[in-house]
Amino acid sequence: MEELLRDLVTLGLAGLLCLLRLEAATFSAAEYDEPATDGQRSSFRLRIAWYLLGFALIAAVLVIHPAPARDLELGLGDRGGALLGGFALGAIGTAQAALFARLRYARLRMPPLWSYPGAVLNAIGTAFIDEATFRGIVLGFLLLVGIDPAPAIGMQALLYGLATRTGAPGRSRYVFGLSLFLGIAAGWLTTITGGIGAAFLGHAVTRIAVFVCTGHAGQPAPRGHEVEDSWEFQPPPEGWRQMEPPGEEAGVDR
Repeated sequence: MEELLRDLVTLGLAGLLCLLRLEAATFSAAEYDEPATDGQRSSFRLRIAWYLLGFALIAAVLVIHPAPARDLELGLGDRGGALLGGFALGAIGTAQAALFARLRYARLRMPPLWSYPGAVLNAIGTAFIDEATFRGIVLGFLLLVGIDPAPAIGMQALLYGLATRTGAPGRSRYVFGLSLFLGIAAGWLTTITGGIGAAFLGHAVTRIAVFVCTGHAGQPAPRGHEVEDSWEFQPPPEGWRQMEPPGEEAGVDR
């Protein structure tokens, strides 16, 4: 009876974690850690509150559930597999971020140095909360009730994609696809390593890579709203010749 009660309380905490993830935009955390329309950064205290709430709920699960590491994958799992799988997922995540930046912006949009500490904190905090919630608690309960690993991984990945709100109208389809990819790849790594260590490492590296390559925490602006979409970055129409400013032609001294 006590074990059943602990399971039910853990399920309630998992629901609160999913709701917290759903409200990441309200806290300007996760992939919503972007400047406002007036260019001002969001409140650091508000974002810290989101991380602290997530950590507190996960800590409560670790205390209340009788076997969180065994039943809910809330552990590192196989350490060798965690390192190997995590770095492999991180390498794939880094490669896709660089490719997206090249295709979308024709360059890597390295952000200013002052923005890195907050972005790295956001990437690590978000990765931990996401992996503990969806690849740990949610996936763990799906497997406990007897669902096969493949459909369980798909179900938690879909729930993760919905909870991030990245599929909402007007949002980047790239970010939605990345969320689904992370959900499936991280879920698969969790099942084969027996913990969320590999998923957390790969997820954090991917988030940092997206920030470094695109300059965004995870919400690229729609086409027509980025600086690369302005006329200065566009090639001249076919048949036109771009003129140099007076005095800058070859061999002319001002």
